[in-house]
Amino acid sequence: MTDNLVKITWLGHSGFKIQYKDTVFLIDPWFTGNPMFPIDERNNVVEGCDFILLSHAHLDHSADSIEIAKEKDLPIVGIYDLMQFYERSQKVKTTGFNKGGTISLGKVSITMVSASHSSSFQIDGKPYYGGSEAGYMISAQEKTIYFSGDTDVMADMGILNDLHSPEIGILCCGGHFTMDMKRAAYAAEKFFNFSTIIPCHYKTFPILEQNATFLIERLPNIKIIEPEVLTPFFV
Repeated sequence: MTDNLVKITWLGHSGFKIQYKDTVFLIDPWFTGNPMFPIDERNNVVEGCDFILLSHAHLDHSADSIEIAKEKDLPIVGIYDLMQFYERSQKVKTTGFNKGGTISLGKVSITMVSASHSSSFQIDGKPYYGGSEAGYMISAQEKTIYFSGDTDVMADMGILNDLHSPEIGILCCGGHFTMDMKRAAYAAEKFFNFSTIIPCHYKTFPILEQNATFLIERLPNIKIIEPEVLTPFFV
């Protein structure tokens, strides 16, 4: 019954493990220092993955990517500039592309789309340009998932819906650094026709929103899945 469904496991914050048929990948894996992730489960989570998909360079999204890539000989997939840096400086395999580009990896196709945020990283306390921030449209046959990455509401979201018609939205909702619940609900109402929303980038720190109650009450006709860390579900 789950053959054509996508299996999603929340890793806390904005991290996910996604499986469609025999294609398995991580999005924005942040384990080390993540207060929501039980670090003793790290090896189990990374086992059997095919690649790592990054939305941007901030450490709460990318911190463990290079270590995992080296350990498991996995490619890191993301914005071209950052991938070139990783490949040359860290000697890991990468697939770099840019906004508007689509790649096929295993049983899924992935289109990089715009986000409105920032992207940088530090070496020895000095900031470096990390390429641009991004979101993704992840398509598995006729089902499309919009992974917003870190972003605010954008008018571009209307164009993204016209082009991709995602049924499922994985939306940053925590506020302070990204959309909060109110702005995420506005985006869903104004620009998309989601059947299901999965909130992320919340609960991690006290400064972020701690529940999705507003989203649930504001969007009664959309299924809101408040994920539990390491508890898989199907969409």
